[in-house]
Amino acid sequence: MPAPKLAIRTVIFSLLGNVALAIIKFLAGVFGNSYALIADAIESTVDVFSSLLVLFGMSYSHRPADENHPYGHGKAEPLITFLVVAFLIFSAITIARQAISNIQTPHELPESWTLLVLGAIIAWKEISYQIVLRRSKKLNSSALKAEAWHHRSDAITSVAAFIGISIALFGGPGFEVADDYAALIACGFILYNCYGIFRPALGEVMDENNHDDLIGEIRQVALTVKGVKDTEKCFIRKAGMKYHVDLHAAVDGQLTVRQGHDIAHLLKDTLRREIPQLGHVLIHIEPA
Repeated sequence: MPAPKLAIRTVIFSLLGNVALAIIKFLAGVFGNSYALIADAIESTVDVFSSLLVLFGMSYSHRPADENHPYGHGKAEPLITFLVVAFLIFSAITIARQAISNIQTPHELPESWTLLVLGAIIAWKEISYQIVLRRSKKLNSSALKAEAWHHRSDAITSVAAFIGISIALFGGPGFEVADDYAALIACGFILYNCYGIFRPALGEVMDENNHDDLIGEIRQVALTVKGVKDTEKCFIRKAGMKYHVDLHAAVDGQLTVRQGHDIAHLLKDTLRREIPQLGHVLIHIEPA
């Protein structure tokens, strides 16, 4: 399956899962007297909107290069990731405010059956995290990585809710607020994960040089091309799922311009064939 289609299918998978879980969590929270579950539902609702953003960003970033965007539209991915992080921060603040309010207001103990609901949710969210993270690595997608961490954040809030409800039920009257403290702890985990999502996306926008493994692979492949004696500078920029490369290759200084040009084309074609995730490859010929 082509990478763009697989990426979009992955986001749709996340979107449908978040819609279903938001409804289940909200109903279980309301009827089970658990604010931690309602907080979880709020996060899942925010996840629905962020998944829609990711879906839009994926569709836009896969547009082909045009006159105004000769390197394609891949930079849309980290920009969408920033918006996803903003949604996560907003949901954490919303949950924290309501949890603090609930701590100050007496309320009933959660129902014991909410633990069964949470157990199923935790299992599903962890499975979703593993599936989406695996595909984000396969497709080199920062937006999909952010989507994966949404699932992990959701699993963490559910684990916190599970612990809080368990303490409340075990402790009995007077321990009702354990549920709300669990929601607060979950907010801390969400904010911590926000940094983990934001930092790589920022590096992508700033063309940060953190592609040592790929540079090593490029140099290795380049030396298999007939006429290439060595490689010098190698710069890489990531845009969406593609890596754009500027490479200086050393050839025999006695060759004609035509011969050097032919080697450059052969090197470019070889690199793009052997390393499919490469996008634009610019070769600069140097005399050895």
